[in-house]
Amino acid sequence: MPGRDGTGPLGKGPVLGRGTGRGGQRGPMGAGPAGYCVCPKCGEKTKHVVGMPCTSMKCPKCGTAMTRDS
Repeated sequence: MPGRDGTGPLGKGPVLGRGTGRGGQRGPMGAGPAGYCVCPKCGEKTKHVVGMPCTSMKCPKCGTAMTRDS
């Protein structure tokens, strides 16, 4: 901090020392144990298996990789 006034490099605003990070946002990544896996091609829906990402599962009807649906 050049001026020791909390504005950071070249006076570009305060430097708070914390990034935006993931915070409390929960998207498909790390969505938790409950939920469903859905086929984007045919719409088939199966229960999510704990410890197995939906993207590694194949649709039982058409064989397409599944996606997560909360």
